[in-house]
Amino acid sequence: MGRAGGIFPTIIGTIFIAVIAVLISTPLGVCTAIFLTEYAKEGIMTKIVRFGSECLAGIPSIIFGLFGFVLFVEYLHFGWSILSGSLTLSFMILPTIIRTTEEAIKAVPYSFREVSYSLGATKWQTIKKVVLPGALPGIVTGVILGIGRSVGETAAVIFTAGGSLNIPSSIFDSSRTMSVHFYILAREGISMNNAYGTAAILVISILLINFFAYWIMHKVTAKYS
Repeated sequence: MGRAGGIFPTIIGTIFIAVIAVLISTPLGVCTAIFLTEYAKEGIMTKIVRFGSECLAGIPSIIFGLFGFVLFVEYLHFGWSILSGSLTLSFMILPTIIRTTEEAIKAVPYSFREVSYSLGATKWQTIKKVVLPGALPGIVTGVILGIGRSVGETAAVIFTAGGSLNIPSSIFDSSRTMSVHFYILAREGISMNNAYGTAAILVISILLINFFAYWIMHKVTAKYS
């Protein structure tokens, strides 16, 4: 139950769930933002998409957990697994990536696009070579925020990924994240020392992720400035 031993399995489970969630949500979020800002004309469709993403951003995490349990665990028969938890978290962090990417793309001056077009570049070449490099710091910010939310999430994961303390061998195995481990140890009073230790590692991990994000943003900004 976590009364004795270390938290290596929970660290591995946290990394697996967060990384898979980001790998799923980042392409979807970035492509959606590119479509909304560069291709779609302002109208009913874009308003519906933005309204939907804003609604997703305001839904409590416990609702995402119940949704993931019903859809992925029960209906699709993925069971309590890393895959179920990652898919659920990807829905949670998708609005953050969409909004930050959209704002980052809008911040790129339109004159950059005009210069690219005047040199004979196509729309997709302009987006790939001009717009996305200029918006990369904002995109990275959204992705890092998504990673931070994935690492620290409890309610959505406990209903979908389960609470196994074994080291997962595939994405269909149940796993316990550090936040869930801390919650179980503290709620049940199993081991407060281990609970505080887990919380400390969790806080330090999120701080390191944020520092790494700032370092990446400064490097990218310096490269394309």
